[in-house]
Amino acid sequence: MSDHPTPAPPVRIWPLLALLAASLTALGGYLADELIEGTSWAIDPTILLGLRTPGDLSRPIGPAWLQQSAVDISALGGFTLMWLFGIAGLIWLLAIRKRAEAGWIAASMIGSAVIDALLKHWIGRPRPTLVPHLVQVENASFPSGHAMTSAAVYLTLALMLAEGVQSRAGRLALVGFSAALVVLIGCSRVYLGVHWPSDVLGGWCFGAAWALAVFAANRWWRRHSAAR
Repeated sequence: MSDHPTPAPPVRIWPLLALLAASLTALGGYLADELIEGTSWAIDPTILLGLRTPGDLSRPIGPAWLQQSAVDISALGGFTLMWLFGIAGLIWLLAIRKRAEAGWIAASMIGSAVIDALLKHWIGRPRPTLVPHLVQVENASFPSGHAMTSAAVYLTLALMLAEGVQSRAGRLALVGFSAALVVLIGCSRVYLGVHWPSDVLGGWCFGAAWALAVFAANRWWRRHSAAR
């Protein structure tokens, strides 16, 4: 890997990133506020029922291997693998002497977990009972912890690691792959019947906004440190 620093994003990109983060936060806040007021969305049960076999709601649509694939993909957003991947990223960043970035990765992991727990406790949305759950769950439904934490951690990791990639195509591929993985993890939770689609959407919104905030904070810290 080249030792030359990756150029900072053009200044004009930062207002767009700020607008995106604000929009994601606003959408997540809107969903949370509607739930607090007792509002539900017709599309939630429609999607859950559409993913099950008519006449046998215990069977998801698609071939048998698709259910196992959904379980495997869902595990990528679970506590165990999330922390394993996060710690691996921390070790790699520390090994290449990017201590500040390692600290921000830790902040992304811990912060997203705390925010998710607070929102679940505050809103207390029950898990969907419309269809049988295909994996075991225990806590509240909104936001989806898998969707939120995977968005926060995987996107933060991708943005941080992409700064060490000189090729623009390589950086886009890394971030794009991480984003696709986050989408698959969220969709798997709906397919397995353990979350309403709006839970996953809320998780994506809050998680991606947190990832952008951590990335921006890291950039600010680096420039502030360089100026000193």
